Amino acid sequence: MNQEQGFKSLAPGYLFYTKSRVIWSQAYTEYGIGTVWNGRSCSLIKYMPIIESSGLSDIGLVREDNQDSIHLPDGSHPPEMGLLYAVADGMGGYTHGAVASALAIQKLAETLYNGNGRPNPKSLRRGVESANLSIYKTAERLGAGRMGTTLTAAYIFDDAMHLVHVGDSRAYLIRDRQATCLTADHTTVGDLVRTRLITADKVRTHSQRSILTKSVGIGMFVKPDISQHQLLKEDYLILCSDGVWSVIQDEEFAQSVMESKGVDQVSKNLMKLALDRKTDDNVSVVTIHIRELSPAPQKMQKRHIVNLFRNRRKIM
Repeated sequence: MNQEQGFKSLAPGYLFYTKSRVIWSQAYTEYGIGTVWNGRSCSLIKYMPIIESSGLSDIGLVREDNQDSIHLPDGSHPPEMGLLYAVADGMGGYTHGAVASALAIQKLAETLYNGNGRPNPKSLRRGVESANLSIYKTAERLGAGRMGTTLTAAYIFDDAMHLVHVGDSRAYLIRDRQATCLTADHTTVGDLVRTRLITADKVRTHSQRSILTKSVGIGMFVKPDISQHQLLKEDYLILCSDGVWSVIQDEEFAQSVMESKGVDQVSKNLMKLALDRKTDDNVSVVTIHIRELSPAPQKMQKRHIVNLFRNRRKIM
C-alpha cells in the first residue's frame, strides 16, 4: 500500500484524511483457500462469493478537512475470514473527528478478524464496544473533550451480510431495481420519524437532521443496531455518509446502479451527484457488488473456500 502526501495509515486498511486532497487507487484479484482462523477450524463455508467493490471519500465543498473514513478489504487478512466494508463520519472538531472515525473502523476490524468462527451479534457488539472505549480514552488522553463518530459496517461472510450501525451514515440494498435503506438514523429527526411525528420525506430538509442521538465514542457505553441479511447474486450494497444521502433520494441510488457500468462508476456518479447538489459535508461512498454466489463443490466444503474479489478504492 502506497501512501501519498496528506494521507496517513494507522494500520493496514484503516485510514484517516487530512486537509489535503489525496488521490489513491489499488486494484487486485485475490484467492483465499482454507477454513482455519488462528489455527482453529471455523464454521463450514457453503458458498464462494465473487465480489467487486469500490470506495470514494472527498472533503466536499464546505469543510476544511475530511473527517470521514472508509474501509474496504485490502488483502491484509485472508478472505475466508470474511470481508469488512465500512463508512465512519467523525465529529468532535478539527482533526479529532478524523481520528475517531479511523479508530472506530480499526478497532471493529481487529475484533472481528481476531475472532473465531462465523460472525455473530456478540462479536459485532464487542467490536463496537472496543471502538467506543478506545475513542473515549483517546479523547481523555488528548484532552480533546468529546470525540465521536458514526459507524456503519457490512461484514460479508459466506452468503450473508452482517450489518452493524451507529449514527446517521446509511446502508442501502439495491435488489431488483429497488433501493431499500437497511439502517435507522440515530438522530433527533430519525426519532420523530419512528414516532410518526413527521414523515420520512421530511428528513433531508429538516433543520435538526444532523443532531445525533447515538454515536461511537461520546460516552462510556453504546448499543449498536445489528442485523443479518441474506445475499443474492447481483445484489448491490451501498454504504454512505450523510453528506451523500442528504442530497440524494433513495430511488436515485437504484437509478445510479442501473445506469452505471461497474462499481467504480456507481461510486463516482453518486459522489458527483452529491457535489453537484452542493452538499455541505464530507462525501463518502462504498459500493459493493455481489457478482456471483455459487455453492461450493461438496468436496471443498469441509476443506476450502475460494473467495475472489476485485477491490478498487480512490480517495480524493
